[in-house]
Amino acid sequence: MSGDYRPVGKPGDAPAAGTECRAYPRRWLVLAVFAGASAANASHWISLAIVGNVVGEHYGVTPAAVEWTSMVFMVTYVPLVLPAAGILDKWGLRRSLLLGAAGTALGAWLKVLGTARDHFWVVLAGQTVVASSQVFILSVPPRLAAVWFPAHQVSSACSVGVFGNQLGIAAGFLLPPLVVKRHDDAEATGWDLALLYYGMAGLSSLCLVLVLLFFSERPATPPSPTQLLKLSAAETPGFWGSLRRLLGNPGYVHLTLSYGLLVGVFFALSTLLNQVILFYFEDGEELAGQVGLLMILAGMLGSVVSGLVLDKTHRFKETALCVYFMSLVGMCAFTLTLDWDSRLAVFATSGLLGFFMTGYLPLGFEFAAELTYPEPETTSGALLSASTQVFGVALTSAYSWAVGGAGVLWANIGLCCALLLGLALTWAIRPDLRRLAAARPPGDKLLSA
Repeated sequence: MSGDYRPVGKPGDAPAAGTECRAYPRRWLVLAVFAGASAANASHWISLAIVGNVVGEHYGVTPAAVEWTSMVFMVTYVPLVLPAAGILDKWGLRRSLLLGAAGTALGAWLKVLGTARDHFWVVLAGQTVVASSQVFILSVPPRLAAVWFPAHQVSSACSVGVFGNQLGIAAGFLLPPLVVKRHDDAEATGWDLALLYYGMAGLSSLCLVLVLLFFSERPATPPSPTQLLKLSAAETPGFWGSLRRLLGNPGYVHLTLSYGLLVGVFFALSTLLNQVILFYFEDGEELAGQVGLLMILAGMLGSVVSGLVLDKTHRFKETALCVYFMSLVGMCAFTLTLDWDSRLAVFATSGLLGFFMTGYLPLGFEFAAELTYPEPETTSGALLSASTQVFGVALTSAYSWAVGGAGVLWANIGLCCALLLGLALTWAIRPDLRRLAAARPPGDKLLSA
């Protein structure tokens, strides 16, 4: 096929009559640039909480204050998600991602100014700017996949888009424990933090430049019949009308609640992972980072596998139920093995938990797109992400209270109960796969790279 590419007009422009579907090779570059920008943003989320004891000692703040460097990502998302979804719907993918990448770089450089021991508020302000920027990034993968990729690659492309977010979280788990050490000399800890902050700021700035140079709004012609159908419609759904229809869709509402519970459990466990591991393993700062990293790396593999399974089988509800059930099994196993005083057992169960729990992220986005077609994928994805932040704040707060009061075991049992409720909600979803139903007959010609 011809691999040439030309920019197109405004985000709402429809293709000309008789347009032939075509998938451009450039789609992989666009996806890679997005994944990099998403990784740069996500790397900030857990980067301070995973070395919370060292950060708390350096700045002279409580563990609860350090937890807020992670919780701020959840708290800022909820009030900003609807305005951001409206902006994305009106301005398109490129401008929205530029806002997200620019905000990430700005917040990262602000943190560079916060290495002094009395400047924790500067670091928290920088985290807040980065957290506010995520609203222009988190809900992009399903829209990007639908706009750029043919039908047989949409789920896989969405999983790669989510993969970028998980890659950033993995870096947030891995690098801080390696860079930021506990020193008797506060100045030495300050130098460690400065090295971490400068590195993250440089990465965020590089990703902003890549978005400016290489990220395009959409291809010259749509990649799939369903996308052509949406772009050729006489009217495109308005944001608020779309929002009302989404909230009136029972299957989507059940999915939103179950998705929020599962990801909220992951947020709670990740935010307090340093405290949980230190409770069982003395001097376990690096172990906490390694456990978190393993969960994310396994989840990255799980994301890719779930995307491939969906593209091959289109069994959305069955796959969702299987992954959700195994997430519950993984959480139970992780809870039981913590008390065995075996690092190998903790690694094994955390890998199992991560493979299924974070592997569910792209699956939820794609299931939502199927249940809600032809509504904009960014709107359905934004509400899913908002649900995760609401449940994330609630479950993290409850988990923190339970860890300090009832103990880690009972706190983890509470998270298992939350997953059980989410599994029941997933079971209740009626698999009305509208996007598949709208696909044209197999006789349509589709050029694919």
